[in-house]
Amino acid sequence: MAEVIAIGGAAFSAEPRNLALDRYVLDQSKKPRPKVLMIPTATGDNTEYIAKFYAAYSALDARPAHLPFFHRTPDLRSLVLTQDVIFVGGGNTRSMLAVWKEWGLPEILREASAAGVVMAGVSAGAICWFEQGVTDSWADRLRPLPCLGWLSGSCCPHYDGEVERRPAYHTLLGEGQIKPGYAIEDGVAAHFKNGELAAVVSKREGARAYRVSLSDGRVQEKPLETLLLPAC
Repeated sequence: MAEVIAIGGAAFSAEPRNLALDRYVLDQSKKPRPKVLMIPTATGDNTEYIAKFYAAYSALDARPAHLPFFHRTPDLRSLVLTQDVIFVGGGNTRSMLAVWKEWGLPEILREASAAGVVMAGVSAGAICWFEQGVTDSWADRLRPLPCLGWLSGSCCPHYDGEVERRPAYHTLLGEGQIKPGYAIEDGVAAHFKNGELAAVVSKREGARAYRVSLSDGRVQEKPLETLLLPAC
């Protein structure tokens, strides 16, 4: 079963004292001490970000590793296919996808997903799985970005965490620049199985995700039922 967990924001790096979403991601592997591979391409393999990942996931009794693209890059297929979980970090989504395409990573991720590896990520690592995402890859304004297309529609992360996200998503929908989709607040994850939304979970009381669409030219937000996770 192909599984994708899209986190709107506030994963291990932003809130290292509450790793409930990261614990949830690991639990979906159904493995003791799961092997989890971070792909930090969107930050240019930022060393501080990678260190925070190792600290958090080691504390969760996982076996963390990371995939570098800006130092010596290992054999992608042999590394990716031996993991239980893939976690894609945040950052510049457009640059990340360009690097991935050059190295042929999307096809390898597809193969891993079909083999049962859980795919997850935060911010850039959330929107990358959809047909389109709302991204700050450009400095001037938020824009729509074509992504991998594993999940139908669009995705907007940081829906409550960055003040420009919600109005930008509404504007892009109203102008027909982006497809209807999902808005995910910080501290919230949307869990998809075989392309369909299976659950929405949160580590923050009151935080949620929305199905966002257009009806008679007006943007509609439908709050999605959300399960509050125990603190971790």
